[in-house]
Amino acid sequence: MSENLPPCPQCSGGYTYEMGALLVCPECGHEWSPAAGEPTAGDSEGGDQVIKDAVGNVLADGDTVTVVKTLKVKGHPTGIKAGTKVRNIRLVSGVAGHDIDCKIEGFGAMQLKSSVVKKS
Repeated sequence: MSENLPPCPQCSGGYTYEMGALLVCPECGHEWSPAAGEPTAGDSEGGDQVIKDAVGNVLADGDTVTVVKTLKVKGHPTGIKAGTKVRNIRLVSGVAGHDIDCKIEGFGAMQLKSSVVKKS
Protein backbone atom coordinates (compact mmCIF):
# COMPACT_ATOMS: atom_id res chain seq x y z
CA MET A 1 0.00 0.00 0.00
CA SER A 2 2.86 2.46 0.69
CA GLU A 3 3.92 2.35 -3.00
CA ASN A 4 1.28 5.00 -3.78
CA LEU A 5 1.99 7.15 -0.72
CA PRO A 6 4.67 9.86 -0.80
CA PRO A 7 7.73 9.65 1.46
CA CYS A 8 7.87 11.67 4.66
CA PRO A 9 8.72 15.34 3.92
CA GLN A 10 10.70 15.59 7.18
CA CYS A 11 12.91 12.48 7.21
CA SER A 12 12.26 11.04 3.70
CA GLY A 13 11.14 7.76 5.25
CA GLY A 14 9.34 5.43 2.86
CA TYR A 15 7.08 3.67 5.37
CA THR A 16 4.28 6.25 5.48
CA TYR A 17 0.73 5.14 6.15
CA GLU A 18 -2.72 6.70 6.24
CA MET A 19 -4.46 7.46 9.53
CA GLY A 20 -7.82 9.04 8.83
CA ALA A 21 -7.26 12.17 6.75
CA LEU A 22 -3.54 12.37 7.60
CA LEU A 23 -0.39 10.64 6.44
CA VAL A 24 1.92 9.45 9.22
CA CYS A 25 5.61 8.52 9.24
CA PRO A 26 6.33 5.77 11.80
CA GLU A 27 10.07 6.54 11.75
CA CYS A 28 9.93 10.16 12.97
CA GLY A 29 6.25 10.48 14.01
CA HIS A 30 5.56 13.37 11.60
CA GLU A 31 1.93 13.83 10.49
CA TRP A 32 0.81 15.83 7.45
CA SER A 33 -2.15 16.30 5.16
CA PRO A 34 -1.83 14.58 1.78
CA ALA A 35 -3.97 17.26 0.09
CA ALA A 36 -1.54 20.04 1.01
CA GLY A 37 1.47 18.05 -0.17
CA GLU A 38 3.75 19.82 2.29
CA PRO A 39 3.27 20.23 6.03
CA THR A 40 1.88 23.53 7.21
CA ALA A 41 4.33 23.75 10.11
CA GLY A 42 6.08 27.09 10.03
CA ASP A 43 4.58 28.05 6.65
CA SER A 44 1.07 29.41 7.10
CA GLU A 45 0.57 30.18 3.42
CA GLY A 46 1.26 26.55 2.46
CA GLY A 47 -2.05 25.28 3.89
CA ASP A 48 -5.57 26.25 3.00
CA GLN A 49 -6.50 27.04 6.62
CA VAL A 50 -4.78 29.82 8.57
CA ILE A 51 -5.21 29.62 12.34
CA LYS A 52 -5.14 32.92 14.24
CA ASP A 53 -4.99 33.63 17.96
CA ALA A 54 -7.38 35.80 19.98
CA VAL A 55 -5.80 39.06 18.77
CA GLY A 56 -5.34 38.07 15.11
CA ASN A 57 -1.72 36.85 15.00
CA VAL A 58 -1.09 33.87 12.70
CA LEU A 59 -0.06 30.75 14.65
CA ALA A 60 2.39 28.07 13.50
CA ASP A 61 3.60 24.73 14.85
CA GLY A 62 6.21 25.16 17.59
CA ASP A 63 5.01 28.61 18.71
CA THR A 64 4.74 29.63 22.36
CA VAL A 65 1.35 31.00 23.40
CA THR A 66 -0.19 32.47 26.54
CA VAL A 67 -3.70 31.61 27.77
CA VAL A 68 -5.74 34.85 27.89
CA LYS A 69 -8.63 33.73 30.10
CA THR A 70 -9.04 31.23 32.93
CA LEU A 71 -10.27 27.86 31.66
CA LYS A 72 -12.16 25.23 33.64
CA VAL A 73 -10.78 21.71 33.31
CA LYS A 74 -13.15 18.82 33.89
CA GLY A 75 -11.98 16.57 36.71
CA HIS A 76 -9.38 19.02 38.01
CA PRO A 77 -9.98 21.18 41.10
CA THR A 78 -8.31 24.25 39.60
CA GLY A 79 -8.42 25.36 36.01
CA ILE A 80 -5.78 26.72 33.70
CA LYS A 81 -5.16 30.27 34.87
CA ALA A 82 -4.91 33.26 32.57
CA GLY A 83 -1.25 33.99 31.82
CA THR A 84 -0.16 30.34 31.66
CA LYS A 85 2.52 29.88 29.00
CA VAL A 86 2.19 26.92 26.64
CA ARG A 87 5.30 26.02 24.67
CA ASN A 88 5.73 24.08 21.44
CA ILE A 89 2.12 23.95 20.24
CA ARG A 90 0.97 21.81 17.34
CA LEU A 91 -1.85 22.90 15.04
CA VAL A 92 -4.46 20.24 14.32
CA SER A 93 -7.98 20.08 12.99
CA GLY A 94 -9.57 19.02 16.25
CA VAL A 95 -13.09 18.46 17.49
CA ALA A 96 -15.46 21.36 18.24
CA GLY A 97 -13.00 24.11 17.29
CA HIS A 98 -10.09 22.84 19.37
CA ASP A 99 -7.27 23.47 16.90
CA ILE A 100 -4.18 23.50 19.16
CA ASP A 101 -2.63 20.32 20.54
CA CYS A 102 -0.22 20.91 23.44
CA LYS A 103 1.13 19.79 26.80
CA ILE A 104 0.54 22.02 29.81
CA GLU A 105 2.64 21.56 32.94
CA GLY A 106 0.51 20.19 35.76
CA PHE A 107 -2.29 19.15 33.38
CA GLY A 108 -0.70 17.03 30.64
CA ALA A 109 -1.71 16.74 27.00
CA MET A 110 -4.82 18.61 25.92
CA GLN A 111 -6.37 20.55 23.08
CA LEU A 112 -7.15 24.26 23.20
CA LYS A 113 -9.10 26.65 21.03
CA SER A 114 -7.05 29.32 19.28
CA SER A 115 -9.57 31.94 20.48
CA VAL A 116 -8.35 31.61 24.10
CA VAL A 117 -4.61 32.04 23.45
CA LYS A 118 -2.28 34.85 22.45
CA LYS A 119 1.05 34.40 20.65
CA SER A 120 4.01 35.21 22.93
